[in-house]
Amino acid sequence: MADVEQRSGFGARRFLRVLPVLMIVGGVTHDLLAPENFTGVPLFAAAPLVAAPFFSWTNTLLTGITASLAELSLHLYDKTLTQSAGYTELTTVVTVSLLALLINRVVRRSGQRLASARVIAEAAQRAVLPTPAEEIGGLQIAARYEAALADAFIGGDLYAVQDTPHGVRLVVGDVRGKGLGAVETVAVIIGAFREAAEQESSLEGVAERLERALVREAKRRGSLDTFEGFATAVLAEIPRGRGAVRLVNRGHPEPLMLHGDGLLEELAPREPALPLGMGELGEWPDRAEEYPLPAGSTLLIYTDGLSEARNAAGVFYEPGIRLAGRIFPGPGELLDALVEDVRRHTGGGATDDMAMLALTRAGERQPTRRRTVSVVPQPGAPDGLR
Repeated sequence: MADVEQRSGFGARRFLRVLPVLMIVGGVTHDLLAPENFTGVPLFAAAPLVAAPFFSWTNTLLTGITASLAELSLHLYDKTLTQSAGYTELTTVVTVSLLALLINRVVRRSGQRLASARVIAEAAQRAVLPTPAEEIGGLQIAARYEAALADAFIGGDLYAVQDTPHGVRLVVGDVRGKGLGAVETVAVIIGAFREAAEQESSLEGVAERLERALVREAKRRGSLDTFEGFATAVLAEIPRGRGAVRLVNRGHPEPLMLHGDGLLEELAPREPALPLGMGELGEWPDRAEEYPLPAGSTLLIYTDGLSEARNAAGVFYEPGIRLAGRIFPGPGELLDALVEDVRRHTGGGATDDMAMLALTRAGERQPTRRRTVSVVPQPGAPDGLR
């Protein structure tokens, strides 16, 4: 489908490039063959206007000159240049050609501003959500951020990975709302996580620091209308020298564990918890839950942009069903396959941002003995990762 869209877009651009020429040729043909009272002036005038948003300033100027010369030549041929109609028609084409040059300049300046905005947005994304290193603390790491809207580089989804004295710690989250307010909340969470991950001795302490940071920021701003005040999140910790991962889940989709033999587990918390920033609605202590992380297994944490992606029939994408029984060379290949499969499932029309982070514990793959909570492919599952 992507190839068809690309070929279609290329064909449309090629047609637009030749359209002004075709309009001028059509205007000349019309004037020569049509009765005397019919004129090709609309085609001559439209040619530079069509060129203005798509051509360079020089090519737009050449199109206007060509259209004006064609109109002038026809009136000289018909000996009607001195008549009021001939003078008016030529003046119209010249005036519209000058207007096309002005439109071209405005479009070009707007395009430059848009390009600058894209560069700034990309720089902001790299500053707030830097791409993690491919290997951290003996773990292979990969991350992806897929924006729902074209040219939108960053939104309310977030991830961060940090090597700390307590092991490798990471967070994946999804902020309420969209726009600049969500981006500001992302910055608050990432900043608080970077500091807490180094200083707090427990993963529960990191979660509490993030909670306090969001509540403090909301009070400072005075209103949730100007600050997107809560976020779902999963915090994870992989201690050094241990084949285990500890998780704190604050209202976020359950992470998936892909074992080296293809077994897949959903790591659902024993007790559900409210998102970060909603502590005023209820108090309870965070409790990290520990799961085995055997050599060759991969932990996948994602935002609901993945699990809530729908196809044309309204069917949700189910990563557990799609991934069960699959084995990937590494976390990067896993995320690449997921991104492509979601595009096929939705037809390229995702409505929410999607962030994913995967980490693989390197080492020889070993058969896992833990098979308590597994997900198996269902008969008749939709196309995709099989």
